[in-house]
Amino acid sequence: MRDLGAGFGYLVKGQRWVGRHGRWFGIGLLPGLITLVLYTGALVGLAYGADDLVSWATPFAAGWSSPWQGLFRGFLTALLWVFGLFLAVITFTAVTLLVGQPFYESLSEAVDRAEGGEVPRSGLPLWRELWISARDSLRIVIRVALYGVLLFALGFVPVVGQTVVPVLGFCVTGFFLAEELTAVALQRRRVELRERLALLRGRRMLTLGFGVPLALAFLVPFAAVLLMPGAVAGATLLVRDLAQDREEEEEEPGHRAPDQPPYAAPDPHAHPGAGQGPYTSRHQVPPAAPYGTGKDEARS
Repeated sequence: MRDLGAGFGYLVKGQRWVGRHGRWFGIGLLPGLITLVLYTGALVGLAYGADDLVSWATPFAAGWSSPWQGLFRGFLTALLWVFGLFLAVITFTAVTLLVGQPFYESLSEAVDRAEGGEVPRSGLPLWRELWISARDSLRIVIRVALYGVLLFALGFVPVVGQTVVPVLGFCVTGFFLAEELTAVALQRRRVELRERLALLRGRRMLTLGFGVPLALAFLVPFAAVLLMPGAVAGATLLVRDLAQDREEEEEEPGHRAPDQPPYAAPDPHAHPGAGQGPYTSRHQVPPAAPYGTGKDEARS
């Protein structure tokens, strides 16, 4: 439970950071405002065109008598608009981060610089960073959509669907929202999506403490735009501590990388060179390594 409070603390610290650095708050607002205008226009267009779209998609109901035709098509129209709103909510952060990639990356670097220590840079060209961000965002949206379908189906279960499922829905939304925001700082550290997800799952309560309150706040109109700069700053602060814990874990004695094979005890009856790499014959001994090759080179 302590991690829940710590996660929320990072969210508050991020808002305070941009509050003390008003220039970055203003810069961080621009992508959110651009995305908000685009999404508002799309939702208004959907609201005006939903009736015609439903009528075109249901020609079989053209001959239905009143009131069944109106009720059926009205239900589909409302369902279509709600689905569009759901897509807008789950994709708003991803699209905002994609639109504002240069802005938020600069904001994240400024947080790292202000907090001291190393300021990581990906070293990739802008088009490459945009491609990686778009690709990973699409993967996250697909995951969220699959969870959404599952939770929607569970919503019809009596009692559980009205109590447990909404809570799970906010947890799923908060987790992936935190992933999208921490991706800005983690991509600069060249951490791939799979490793990012594993890192956040390792501190699940910390991630939920950061993401769930933000998901709830995003339900308030325009709150997503106002909170986005501070959310990116808070996510960078969270990543700094996660990265430090990761480095300390890797420096612990006996730590083994996930893809490193476990140590195998030598066979006391085997020839000293047998079974080592390509030297599998009992009469073949690997040549001695020249001076300077060893742990230091392997490490590089």
